[in-house]
Amino acid sequence: MDASVTDPEDREQQADVTRLLLYYLNAPVADYCHLRGVLPAPGAVRIAVRAGEDEYAMSFLYEIPHDTVTPYYIPGLLRTVLTGPQIYSSSDVDEVMGMTLIRLRPQEITPTPETEQGEALTVVRALSDPGDDENPFLIGFLMHGDGLIRLYVQRPDRPGVIGVDIRLTGTPTTALLASLPSLIGEEQYRRPAPDDPHCDLLVDLTNW
Repeated sequence: MDASVTDPEDREQQADVTRLLLYYLNAPVADYCHLRGVLPAPGAVRIAVRAGEDEYAMSFLYEIPHDTVTPYYIPGLLRTVLTGPQIYSSSDVDEVMGMTLIRLRPQEITPTPETEQGEALTVVRALSDPGDDENPFLIGFLMHGDGLIRLYVQRPDRPGVIGVDIRLTGTPTTALLASLPSLIGEEQYRRPAPDDPHCDLLVDLTNW
């Protein structure tokens, strides 16, 4: 195996993609298309997908170079190539382990937007830290229409549960998620929450 597979940055990206795609073991990547695996390759990640049902199913292995796209965009790339006709150069097609290998060119593909459930998963996963079980920040969530999600969080330095509303339309920026612990302390975003018995106050970040 090529030594580039052991490059620290490649290993980190490979692990990030693997974690990101775990969700698709229980949900189709696209209609009738199911994740079968995430494989390491020199300078790239390879994603195994079973497309179709029964005797008409086919197995594909999509190769995506590490230096062309961040892990977050990979599900969208897969949705695009799996839901519409694609034309590939013969040099980009091969066979590996009984699967049709297709080398993708991400710069030429427009990712299909994530579903609302997928966006919610991205947010919840980003705020969940299993290593902080004694003082967890995120303790619940509720998707409540119009592309909104309410996050139930708590701060170790003060009692009570805070409900935080953010939009799922387009992925909430990394800056917003990273800033949540400080934003929930700012008075300008605070609102009463008389209709929600699960939190003591509400923080509205839907226009942040």
